[in-house]
Amino acid sequence: MKIIAIGRNYAAHIEELNNERPDSPVVFMKPDTALLKDNAPFYHPEYSDNIHHEVELVLKINKEGKYIQQQFAHKYYNEIGIGIDFTARDLQQKCKEKGLPWEIAKAFNGSAPLGQFKPISDFPDISNINFHLDINGERRQTGNTSLLLFSFDVIISYVSQFFTLKTGDLIYTGTPAGVGKVNIGDRLEAYVEDEKLLDFEIK
Repeated sequence: MKIIAIGRNYAAHIEELNNERPDSPVVFMKPDTALLKDNAPFYHPEYSDNIHHEVELVLKINKEGKYIQQQFAHKYYNEIGIGIDFTARDLQQKCKEKGLPWEIAKAFNGSAPLGQFKPISDFPDISNINFHLDINGERRQTGNTSLLLFSFDVIISYVSQFFTLKTGDLIYTGTPAGVGKVNIGDRLEAYVEDEKLLDFEIK
């Protein structure tokens, strides 16, 4: 399986990082070693002093496809979950300044904590899903799919032009505003609507 992630997909997040608004989805990937499951703790790496949390809704691909037309994209996933795209912001900035790829800042071990999934039948309107992240009981990020620059269907159609999607692949769909540094001892709890689907600690 592979993890496909989308950057710069919420306008307010683009603004908080002073990035340019993209004309098409910004795509990067993480290896399967980035996955952190079953509410396992995240061990803060020594090579970064500035690991940022980015809460995101996650799509689980349920059948193989490529060159998927947008009107058929909804047939390629049937579950929605929540995860964190951890980013070593200090490493990312150094890479960006030199015009280099920034996999080391996004794809490191444990950089993709993944919570539970819910069937899409649980959501009356895919374009109006609320989600949020609490850290130590305090609300840090809040998002709603109505604010996506590129919808789920657009994302699936776009990425399938370049990568064949296979059953079990995951798509992290972008983070809303409010990203920030995590610290050892923090407890992260991520919710879809009002249901907690991810709960882990930083060690």
